[in-house]
Amino acid sequence: MTTTRAPELHRPAGSSLASHWSIDPGVFYLNHGSYGACPVRVQRAQAEYRAEMERDAVSFFAHRVWSLIDGSRRALAGLLGGDAGSYVFLPNATTAVTTVLENFASGAIDGTPLGAGDEILMTTHEYPACRFNAHRIAERCGARAVEVPFPTPVTHATPISADDIFNAVMAGVTDRTRLAMISHITSSSACVVPVRRIADALAQRGIKLLIDGAHGPGAVDFDLPALGGAFYTANCHKWLSAPKGVALLWVHPDHHENFRPMVLSNDAHTPAGKHGRERLALEFDYIGTDDYTPMCAVADAVRAFPEIMRSEDPAADWPSVCARNRSLVLEGRSILCDRLGLEPVYADELIGPMVTMLLPRMDESVRAAHAARPTIFHDALQDALLANHGVQVPIWRFGAKKKGDPFDGQRCVRISANLYNSAAQYEYLAEALAIELEREKSA
Repeated sequence: MTTTRAPELHRPAGSSLASHWSIDPGVFYLNHGSYGACPVRVQRAQAEYRAEMERDAVSFFAHRVWSLIDGSRRALAGLLGGDAGSYVFLPNATTAVTTVLENFASGAIDGTPLGAGDEILMTTHEYPACRFNAHRIAERCGARAVEVPFPTPVTHATPISADDIFNAVMAGVTDRTRLAMISHITSSSACVVPVRRIADALAQRGIKLLIDGAHGPGAVDFDLPALGGAFYTANCHKWLSAPKGVALLWVHPDHHENFRPMVLSNDAHTPAGKHGRERLALEFDYIGTDDYTPMCAVADAVRAFPEIMRSEDPAADWPSVCARNRSLVLEGRSILCDRLGLEPVYADELIGPMVTMLLPRMDESVRAAHAARPTIFHDALQDALLANHGVQVPIWRFGAKKKGDPFDGQRCVRISANLYNSAAQYEYLAEALAIELEREKSA
């Protein structure tokens, strides 16, 4: 996209670590949460794996790919905890979530298929694709997918707390709830959900928990098995910043025996032990010919961030990466709040490396004209920020679940923070937003 710059704004630099990424220097990339940003060294590692595959594909798929995937599995276990054999890979978190839902619906999890009267519990801030799949599977089985309202300024006093989220989730539990699907960090509201507390409360009622951790690993420091879920999935391309096309799925050891991929491969009936694998990994690690290099490069991504940060902090590790990003995004929130007169929506205890804030409500007299503006995103304000100022940051119409929903003038902005960002970039965003919001008043 060709961009025109606002000459009245001084363009600041990113952090001293920005050179480790191939992000367009003409773009302020404040949206790591959507698709991540893969460091150059990880891109190069993937390119080497792909070149190796093309030099001798037969040897690569028959032998080499297995050891590389094992290396990534061990890297995840070292970072997130648990046994490496409980981690498998899929192309994305939506596929992983759907795989869990299909296994649960078939009765593979607890021996009882999902049926009439059963309920799958989630909130209105679960990722849309995951919600859609839950509804489809529930309807097919005669069950219900129940969405409880996630706390927002419309329903709760701000700043919204962990108690508010816990109470909202548990208010949806009934004696028919069999499975809950809850985000570790919500996408639109960017909240770190108290999943351990929720898991404990659900376990007391005999309810399984699927944690959608699309934004979890690399965003916050945690021990995955200790969270208490039966299943955990995450996109490795987001905060771990692996290449696009790989997600992790952690399956509690209690559920290994009958858990199957949705697509069966040639190894579907192969006895455990081939390639040194238990049946779970044997089935999931190779589902037909594909480009498995994103999975191979997960180990490189796990190593990359601490190594990059050690040029500033010799003792850097993943917890310090997470802490740095959280500190920076809180600073960014303060900058936007001070410049635009905003208020924090969610309490500090719910903040990881992303923050969502409500923008001033658009006057009713210009809403229709604004809603009619063309956009390649969710709202034309995002297009204007990119085209006029070179800022890539998501703008959503608050409360709208899809394009075409009525626009009530309320929008939100979600900022992300990563090692390549600087506080000055949020100051620039604040000024750019002030300019564009003022322009909208006369649209």
